[in-house]
Amino acid sequence: MSLSGKVAIVTGSGRGLGLAYARELARQGAAVVINDVDAEVAGEAVRTIEADGGRAFAVVAPVGSTEAAKQLVEAAVTEFGRLDILVTNAGILRDKSLLKMTDEDFDLVINVHLRGTFTCAREAFGYFKEKGIAGRIIAIGSPTGQRGNFGQSNYAAAKAGIVGMVRTWALEMKKASVTANAVIPVAATAMTKTIPYFRKAVEADERGEAMPHFFRHELGFGTADDVSGLIAFLASDEAAGITGQAIGAGGDRLQLWTHPEAAATAYREGGWGYQDLVENFGPLFSDKLQTVGEEFLALPAELQPEAAASQVR
Repeated sequence: MSLSGKVAIVTGSGRGLGLAYARELARQGAAVVINDVDAEVAGEAVRTIEADGGRAFAVVAPVGSTEAAKQLVEAAVTEFGRLDILVTNAGILRDKSLLKMTDEDFDLVINVHLRGTFTCAREAFGYFKEKGIAGRIIAIGSPTGQRGNFGQSNYAAAKAGIVGMVRTWALEMKKASVTANAVIPVAATAMTKTIPYFRKAVEADERGEAMPHFFRHELGFGTADDVSGLIAFLASDEAAGITGQAIGAGGDRLQLWTHPEAAATAYREGGWGYQDLVENFGPLFSDKLQTVGEEFLALPAELQPEAAASQVR
């Protein structure tokens, strides 16, 4: 097995995407530290991995603080003797449009997603560097962090920040042979379950059926297991030369996201004053302005949520 002898931490791995990542890492031979805020959920995740023939240990703690990060790394070392892989998946949602979003809504999401990724990565990297381990840090991003999404100022900021940190860490960790990458999953989750557009795909997944080809292939939308292979690959020795990347996975699709690059460039001797911009910005850049948000393809008639509702009646 490709990860035999390795030890991984997966934050937020009691259920959903995180559990799928943990199970795949265990299937590939890694011992896994499970993390969740619910002791029963974490315990059940451990039992699931052990039933698969893997090894796992649970740490019940809310991710965000330095103390929680230390607890996770200490658990890996105490229970399994070392640490090789960190997957920062833990997250929460507090979706509201800007004028309705409170300070608490913003701070809670930033603390778990962004600060939690930072504190856990800092602790893991400190261990890797001290022990001379060519470790793997895999942070979980989102299409929202890449393109924006209505009602998710907090989540978009956190996920965009995670990709920014990964690019920085790739530079800082290179000398220690530690890699840092971001994975951008597109998969059925508790959030997508509430979106009518994805209803037919999520319902098929819940019935244990294959999702319609349109979702898997055209949209690159699939199950948690469709993403977990990429997690295990980036954790392996085979991915030693891959760092600082944002890689998307979903359904039948794999994507390598670009770093932000200038879409157009113009020069003017002496710089650009207000009137210069009034006269020239449109002609120079109006056809090159960037779109925001995800633009979904039109659903085929048989996959419309209305059609699904009429069939139930």
